[in-house]
Amino acid sequence: MAKQHAKIIINPVAGNRREVSRLWSDIESLLRQGGLSFDFQFTESRGHALELSLLAANEGYNLLVAVGGDGTIHEVVNGLLSSANSKSVALGIIGTGTGNDFIKSMGIPKDYMKSSRMVTGEHRRLVDAGQVEYTDNDGQRAVRYFINGAGVGFDAEVADGSKRVPHFMGSTVPFVLSLLKLLPFYRNKDIRLNIDGRDEERRVLSVVVANGAFFGGGMRIAPQAALDDNLLDVITIGDVHKLELLQVFPRVYKGTHTTHPKIRVEKAGQVSIECDKRILLQADGELLGCGPVTFRVVPSALNVVL
Repeated sequence: MAKQHAKIIINPVAGNRREVSRLWSDIESLLRQGGLSFDFQFTESRGHALELSLLAANEGYNLLVAVGGDGTIHEVVNGLLSSANSKSVALGIIGTGTGNDFIKSMGIPKDYMKSSRMVTGEHRRLVDAGQVEYTDNDGQRAVRYFINGAGVGFDAEVADGSKRVPHFMGSTVPFVLSLLKLLPFYRNKDIRLNIDGRDEERRVLSVVVANGAFFGGGMRIAPQAALDDNLLDVITIGDVHKLELLQVFPRVYKGTHTTHPKIRVEKAGQVSIECDKRILLQADGELLGCGPVTFRVVPSALNVVL
């Protein structure tokens, strides 16, 4: 294996503005002790990690390390996969966020000291990514990658609402508060769904397209999902009433919600959704725009350090 030269991209506000200077000092020492050659940079705004990772991949770094939460990883992955050099660049992750869904799916330790030591190793795992084509806020068609999962409908509105709730109590409480706030006003939507060429019409609360098992700050939304099976898990939450949702919602954290008769789980390589009404889209918890949307799996897209 060629000698690694890494670019470390650090989100200084991940994990509800933790003491990043102290945390980074520890991480930097561990990486240097592990013999890793690297440069590093702190992000300055939303979208900056995407710009930095694309530039680093194009400049010839063979390892990009995201220090932050799922939002930071999402941006680094999008920059990396937008580069023509993506196949020759590995991805390392040191989780310092509140949700840390991707590292749960990957089996990367939440302890930043353990994951820092892991980043300096040579073990790799090829995993899939998802890609979504959608309509952005300017009305233009756009494309984005995701690693945990994406969704349209109620879950997108809840994910967006949870961003406006303080995260000092972690990621679960903001998500639940947002859900309770939005639930009385949300109306289920009629959609046209195409799964690998099969057309259906359904009335749904949400459709979640998952790459990994975890989603939304610890929910085991797709308990059978595998990051390397070349497929996406499609979870359709059908025409559930508000009381039904409140009853089934706690089961999502254990992954037992999939036995509910109005929830369907399917696997697919491509999924398209159309709706006559405006339907919002989120990917890895980031509100991107609205439908119509098309999701595709990108097999073996990422070479992740383990």
